[in-house]
Amino acid sequence: MQDKVVYLTPEGKQRFTAELHELQTVRRHEVEEQIRRAKEFADAVDNAEYDEAKQEQAFVEGRIQELERLLSNAKVIEEPASGGADYVRMGSHIKVSDSEGEAETYYLVGSHEADPRRGLISNESPIGRALIGKRVGDEVTVVAPAGAFNLKILEIT
Repeated sequence: MQDKVVYLTPEGKQRFTAELHELQTVRRHEVEEQIRRAKEFADAVDNAEYDEAKQEQAFVEGRIQELERLLSNAKVIEEPASGGADYVRMGSHIKVSDSEGEAETYYLVGSHEADPRRGLISNESPIGRALIGKRVGDEVTVVAPAGAFNLKILEIT
């Protein structure tokens, strides 16, 4: 089974690579040391420290596998050429206004980096799907779980 492509910004790839390196070189060894110390208490009937350390080890190893899989399927989002972009695509910064005229700027990223509170929206989100391929001046209808609403594209960079 082939995993689907994971879109990452250059910063996102760097962040996930750094996390993987930290887990492999630091956290893995810290957990191994916790397990070793907990084994010294092996005469206790319930060795809670050992159980906790083993759970932490499972978490760390699971996260390492997840990051390795994510990075092996990663496609870095190319920044649009300087001078602006003529249509919305991955890596675009899109300034939109709603029906009340309130402006908002979004950065279109892959789902692993999405953080709507910071303006990072996924290409798989309702807003992201509605904006992809559109041009400045286009009005789009976003169909979201909370209901449909319209956005007008003011600027793409």
